[in-house]
Amino acid sequence: MALRFPVHHHVLLVTLHGMNAAVRAVVRVGIFTGARVFFVHEGYQGLVDGGDHIKEATWESVSMMLQLGGTVIGSARCKDFREREGRLRAAYNLVKRGITNLCVIGGDGSLTGADTFRSEWSDLLSDLQKAGKITDEEATKSSYLNIVGLVGSIDNDFCGTDMTIGTDSALHRIIEIVDAITTTAQSHQRTFVLEVMGRHCGYLALVTSLSCGADWVFIPECPPDDDWEEHLCRRLSETRTRGSRLNIIIVAEGAIDKNGKPITSEDIKNLVVKRLGYDTRVTVLGHVQRGGTPSAFDRILGSRMGVEAVMALLEGTPDTPACVVSLSGNQAVRLPLMECVQVTKDVTKAMDEKKFDEALKLRGRSFMNNWEVYKLLAHVRPPVSKSGSHTVAVMNVGAPAAGMNAAVRSTVRIGLIQGNRVLVVHDGFEGLAKGQIEEAGWSYVGGWTGQGGSKLGTKRTLPKKSFEQISANITKFNIQGLVIIGGFEAYTGGLELMEGRKQFDELCIPFVVIPATVSNNVPGSDFSVGADTALNTICTTCDRIKQSAAGTKRRVFIIETMGGYCGYLATMAGLAAGADAAYIFEEPFTIRDLQANVEHLVQKMKTTVKRGLVLRNEKCNENYTTDFIFNLYSEEGKGIFDSRKNVLGHMQQGGSPTPFDRNFATKMGAKAMNWMSGKIKESYRNGRIFANTPDSGCVLGMRKRALVFQPVTELKDQTDFEHRIPKEQWWLKLRPILKILAKYEIDLDTSDHAHLEHITRKRSGEAAV
Repeated sequence: MALRFPVHHHVLLVTLHGMNAAVRAVVRVGIFTGARVFFVHEGYQGLVDGGDHIKEATWESVSMMLQLGGTVIGSARCKDFREREGRLRAAYNLVKRGITNLCVIGGDGSLTGADTFRSEWSDLLSDLQKAGKITDEEATKSSYLNIVGLVGSIDNDFCGTDMTIGTDSALHRIIEIVDAITTTAQSHQRTFVLEVMGRHCGYLALVTSLSCGADWVFIPECPPDDDWEEHLCRRLSETRTRGSRLNIIIVAEGAIDKNGKPITSEDIKNLVVKRLGYDTRVTVLGHVQRGGTPSAFDRILGSRMGVEAVMALLEGTPDTPACVVSLSGNQAVRLPLMECVQVTKDVTKAMDEKKFDEALKLRGRSFMNNWEVYKLLAHVRPPVSKSGSHTVAVMNVGAPAAGMNAAVRSTVRIGLIQGNRVLVVHDGFEGLAKGQIEEAGWSYVGGWTGQGGSKLGTKRTLPKKSFEQISANITKFNIQGLVIIGGFEAYTGGLELMEGRKQFDELCIPFVVIPATVSNNVPGSDFSVGADTALNTICTTCDRIKQSAAGTKRRVFIIETMGGYCGYLATMAGLAAGADAAYIFEEPFTIRDLQANVEHLVQKMKTTVKRGLVLRNEKCNENYTTDFIFNLYSEEGKGIFDSRKNVLGHMQQGGSPTPFDRNFATKMGAKAMNWMSGKIKESYRNGRIFANTPDSGCVLGMRKRALVFQPVTELKDQTDFEHRIPKEQWWLKLRPILKILAKYEIDLDTSDHAHLEHITRKRSGEAAV
């Protein structure tokens, strides 16, 4: 169904602090639904001052915003709005313009201010009426104010949302710096203490430590034990003894000990120098974390949340509470604003009262998962004896994907912590057949988290034709469980192993597949390790191409992305880079569609935005190739625009993994290994492992809000084997957003949008990454 704002008084307003992708989406979707949209420049200060600070937005005014950091329309902390007098002036400015819908993008301070404003609205109106500043008719027209909040905060400190807009981009900046420091430290034996932002929230510090394999992290929610100085020094000297040349300690700026006393980066440096005599350097990252180009994840998140915000405003009534649109796992959710603000305040209160366990719980499931994995990887000593242990093998299958090494590292180390013997297999199933297998110790995978590609080597070969050799090696090396990290071949290889169990008893061992492929085409998971890195690579390239076109004007770029038959990369990169069209296999198109797209670009060249970007998935159509589309656009655009084409190719498989992929891979590896230990114990019969139930061969995937294990045999019906894609793919529902943001007139299906729910209920489900 098509949604439209009533023509008369509904006007949408945006006041901002944060993310340009969200601004662009709110403006364009607002205009699409028939609203007039206004910018408020300089945040609440602009709302109070009125005048030129409140300007109508146009479609073109949000062009070329996606790749800009910060906020284009300015943001300011505002004392006036904290006073009732200031809010009275703000109300006057809104009523006079007939604005009754407010979309606020900001942190908890901005959102609390918005809620106060809403609760006072009718009193403010009656004061303005009494003072004769507004007429009765104006007061009636603006009788209630609708408010929707989007959380923009790099600290990710707002309860109720897994990821706030801006957090992923901040992590990108931090990881770039950590990677650079890692290389200098490798040449000298050094200890680095890195201080990241987060006065009350340790999210950035915690995810950074997972993403770079830090030795220690200090965060405000979980102060270290009283003897932490001894523990830290022991930990650092142990890693040196194991051959590591580098120690990394991450400190959140708000780090404290159990008594609430600050732990500063200088304190830590002095401790390490005094006790261990290590060459130690401190780096305080500061405002670097706030700047730079937004990541692909943040642009997509901002765009999705912007659309959701407009939907929430459209459906708002005087009785709906002010809500926040946010993300839980991979699901858009609406939560009552004040519940979120309250829980966020409860965290601070719990920390002030030194109830740290409670503070950690209130931060939510995702935060706790991160903390548990960090503690395991950084604080638990692997047992010395392997008596009574099991043997688990780890391998990569399929094409290389960034983050594979991070998954191998966490799988190996969690396996060792559990007291298992862990083997690594080189070159996938081929290596398993040829016996290219060796035992991995703790330091074998040292420093792997940030490395791209596949250090173990990976091949697309499937196991079926080598079952005899594979069975022989499973017996020879006493392999009792298999962790397969890879793409579609890892999944089909898993299916073949299930099939082979009928003939070969040796194959009756538990196995788990961790999806890792840039194509994101493994059934049973919304995301695959490596897809986020590929998306960012495509995005960066598109940004540069758009910038070159902005100079030459009247130019259209046609860019071919990878993905096999899966249109995930083309669609998501289209959303993140602001493409005019994205051609994919899952949404068949005809010559008439191509014609309509060319015509659309011809019209676009008449506006102030004289450039176009078109993405094409490599296998979207065997006849309408990239060359064909390029030739068509070149011919039809003659005299109106030039066309250029780029095939991005294998650069999409390479590169250092993004923070999302490192963190996702680390958590998937840990979860897979925990499952494996349980399954091996379950399958132990008469002195040997025998697993032949469907649930002993699974894909570990992220589904909406949770990480779940699904038997490969159950996923069979959900798979289109000919085209190597799942039959149903969640991201196809985002395609209409891509079209609306590119100014196509379509009907927006709103059947799948979020409904208001409550924060406590959300906590009990397992939020994902």
